[in-house]
Amino acid sequence: MMKKKKKGFLACLLLVLALALSGCQTGAAQESAAASVSDGSSLQAATQQETEEETPEAAPEEEQEYIDEAYVDENYGDDGEEDLSKYESDTAENSISSSSQTTDGEAGASGNGSQNGASGSSEANADNYYTDPVPEGKPQPVEPQDEAVNTDQAMTCTLLVECSTILNNMGDLTEGKESLVPADGVIYGPSTVTFYEGESVYDVLLREMQNNRIHMESVFTAMYNSAYVEGINNLYEFDCGRWSGWMYCVNGWYPNYGCSRYQVQEGDVIEWHYTCDLGRDLGRDNSDWQQ
Repeated sequence: MMKKKKKGFLACLLLVLALALSGCQTGAAQESAAASVSDGSSLQAATQQETEEETPEAAPEEEQEYIDEAYVDENYGDDGEEDLSKYESDTAENSISSSSQTTDGEAGASGNGSQNGASGSSEANADNYYTDPVPEGKPQPVEPQDEAVNTDQAMTCTLLVECSTILNNMGDLTEGKESLVPADGVIYGPSTVTFYEGESVYDVLLREMQNNRIHMESVFTAMYNSAYVEGINNLYEFDCGRWSGWMYCVNGWYPNYGCSRYQVQEGDVIEWHYTCDLGRDLGRDNSDWQQ
């Protein structure tokens, strides 16, 4: 009987030990699992942090500039036309050349003075170049492109080129050009020269200057459809003051259009004068060109 009780006690003790050992293993497994879960979370957190650090922050969205379309349309729309009248006074003042060579010959700034012929009051286009009204009884301008020169018809005219006005204004002459002014002011002529039917005042001057080895420089001014003579004998516009330059006259009249548009006739007397005062020193009243 005692043996049976001892065996039963041992069996119970073994059972308790077995249960205790099983409990320990289960706890260790749970702790290991918990540790694994914890480590996985930490790893995931660390990975997420690294990813966030590597990913650059998105650039802030730029604020769109506000444009007042009504203001733009009102001030910069395509429908409006620019007012060009603000340029007229400067153009007239800066070019006495077309008004004196055309209006009265050819004095001063290239482009708008006497040589090219107008004060700039008329609108220019392909068929209507800047020209003030031609006085009654005076020759009308002829467009160079509309006329053909007939070399079979030779005629004669008189040509004079002089700069005597400079003699009274030597103090205003560009330094170093004193020797270019003849003692009597006459550079060429007066001489009787040959020209051909259809030729202009410019054609006659150009040929005679070349034939006599006298310097001459000119430029074509599209606005006036005419050549503008800038210099003769190396005496240029502005060489003797603000209002100086070359002017031409025919039979005593200073045309109000360019020298390329004046068609020479038999017996014409062509004179080229250098003015130091916009033609006033030649007896011309050209004060309106300065306005």
